[in-house]
Amino acid sequence: MAKRRKPKAKPRVPTRRPVLVARHRAASRAGEALDLARCERFLLHEARLLDDGNFDDWLALFTPDAWYWVPSEPDQDNPHDTVSLIYDDRRLLETRVRRLASPRIYSQEPRSRTSRIVSNVSIEDSGNSACTVRSKFLMIEYRRDSQRLFAGTAFHRLVQADGGILIASKRVNLVNCDEPLDGIVVPF
Repeated sequence: MAKRRKPKAKPRVPTRRPVLVARHRAASRAGEALDLARCERFLLHEARLLDDGNFDDWLALFTPDAWYWVPSEPDQDNPHDTVSLIYDDRRLLETRVRRLASPRIYSQEPRSRTSRIVSNVSIEDSGNSACTVRSKFLMIEYRRDSQRLFAGTAFHRLVQADGGILIASKRVNLVNCDEPLDGIVVPF
């Protein structure tokens, strides 16, 4: 009687999808530098959380002292001299996420459907455990038979903490930031 041969294992095809690392394996990455590949995977993961409407998980990506800023003028220096489209510290980010989770949020009835594209990721400056990452983004928002398009440049200040990456600050420079914009509810 002839023995059966085991089928040969198929070679593994590399993928560009973000890979979520289990908690026990994340600790081993603590010593790794914040290189371009890790930062890009992190930004893609953030975009996916936002597109999927996982706002609580998105909020968990921010440090306790983080801020999120969308200037209202091109090349705006700081959020204190001029009114901004959005300027949230961690407390206001938590309020924003609670509102988005509420079934009574009129501005999201029906809920927006979004699709984000993140590209041209580069590291602007880096240190041992932190870096500033610049990227281009395109966000399409569809709601009530209407589609809106947002595009611009995002600057993330990323820090390593507890074996993972967290957002210390996020600045979103919209291409059309100085134009009249209807209510912005969904984060970029």
